[in-house]
Amino acid sequence: MNGVEIVVAGLLGLLVGLAAGLAFRYSERVQHRLPPQPEPLLDEGLVRVLAVLRQAAVVLDDEDHVLRASPPAYVFGVVREGRIVPPAIRDLIAEVRRTGEIRDEELELPRGPAGAATILIQVRIAHVGPHRLLVLAEDRTEARRLEAIRRDFVVNVSHELKTPVGALSLLAETVEAAADDPEAVRRFAGRMQRESARLSALVHEIIELSRLQVAGALSALAPVDIDRVLAESVDRARTTAAAKQITIDAGGETGTTVYGDHALLVTAVRNLLDNAVSYSGRGTHVGVGVRRRDDMVEIAVVDQGIGIAPDEQQRVFERFYRVDPARSRDTGGTGLGLSIVKHVAADHGGDVVIWSQPGRGSTFTLRIPAADLPPGSPAPTTQEVGA
Repeated sequence: MNGVEIVVAGLLGLLVGLAAGLAFRYSERVQHRLPPQPEPLLDEGLVRVLAVLRQAAVVLDDEDHVLRASPPAYVFGVVREGRIVPPAIRDLIAEVRRTGEIRDEELELPRGPAGAATILIQVRIAHVGPHRLLVLAEDRTEARRLEAIRRDFVVNVSHELKTPVGALSLLAETVEAAADDPEAVRRFAGRMQRESARLSALVHEIIELSRLQVAGALSALAPVDIDRVLAESVDRARTTAAAKQITIDAGGETGTTVYGDHALLVTAVRNLLDNAVSYSGRGTHVGVGVRRRDDMVEIAVVDQGIGIAPDEQQRVFERFYRVDPARSRDTGGTGLGLSIVKHVAADHGGDVVIWSQPGRGSTFTLRIPAADLPPGSPAPTTQEVGA
């Protein structure tokens, strides 16, 4: 081999070596660009716990990516596209990572990406590993609404009780001052009796309404004969109707039966009748009838009263709401009767609907699911329905 050939062979060897080195370095770079290997799966016990939680549950990695999220987390709008959405929750997450302390906050968040509706959630964030975080969110919207309803109810009850109690106190002082005037004493004593009756009715209906709002108020249901419910309700309402020369006419289908509480159904129908009598003129008629339509038993109470404007028809079922406050004071109405009817209907799986026109009267219809008794079953007795 001459000198030229030796030089060429050396150069070829050098090029091959350089190419091999470049190839090895390129391979290293390609390997470094491969996506990182997935983190180990979540602990099986933690996965099972998250599966049974009723709250929204989210597990985050060290870069706040969602590793696992329960369905409520998406429903509440906490998670979307693999990330925590609400900025307020992201701020809490950053604080937990910085301090290592558990955070528990109540937050009001938008219910969705559009609209003004909000949701109130209780958020708790804590570490579940060196770098992972657990975010728990519980919907407190309904609980807060019920709390507001209870608070308003207490305020309303306090206000309503003050009126008859204050009147009784004032009348008692007046009677004492007029002890030498028998005529004045009789007049004020009569007013005291009316205020006392009003106070008694109010306390009774508050207790009744509170009982209806207790979970499981209808824990023991039995077949109830609607004919007997109607007869008892009409009998109790006749005295008040007779004082205004109002006639109560009952009719419709007979032999209908529902599952429920006899006493509560009597209370509901009686309240509808009392309401009809209170808002009807002297010498008019009030009708009550029963019919079965499909799977429902409908009890309709019809009056020839003053009627109710359309914008007030749904409000009449609110506690202490009165269409005509002055008339309610005169008749001793508490403003709770129709609210009780609504609760009784709901507890029996039914509802109450209204038709009314000002000057043409009103019709309130209590709708309760019918009871399909086995063929040959005896009609419920008075003892069975708890009367």
